[in-house]
Amino acid sequence: MSLFDLTAKPNPAGHRDLQVSEFPADVPPELRIIDVREPHEFVGELGHVPGSTLVPLSSVPAHAVTWDKSAEYLLVCRSGARSAQAAQALTRTGFQKVMNLVGGMLAWNQAGLKTER
Repeated sequence: MSLFDLTAKPNPAGHRDLQVSEFPADVPPELRIIDVREPHEFVGELGHVPGSTLVPLSSVPAHAVTWDKSAEYLLVCRSGARSAQAAQALTRTGFQKVMNLVGGMLAWNQAGLKTER
């Protein structure tokens, strides 16, 4: 079973919410981690989740047209608000396994998890 099915909690907006405490030590290879912050934030003080791809929120719709709608996605931002917007937008366009990282990079850093810059 996938991270989407096992630990992420349903959100009324259609996507699922994933708590930082539920993130596995070993990232499942099929999981695509999309960071929707701006480039300066991605390399800034909070860093980013290892293995994540930067796709700023404003460009998510343009990039998403090439993405597999059945793949598993985890969306990340600074606090979880922008990534929730992106998760909702993807879900509305037919993506089936979309998760939002609750608390974003603030929660990630508070939990002491590894980051890249």
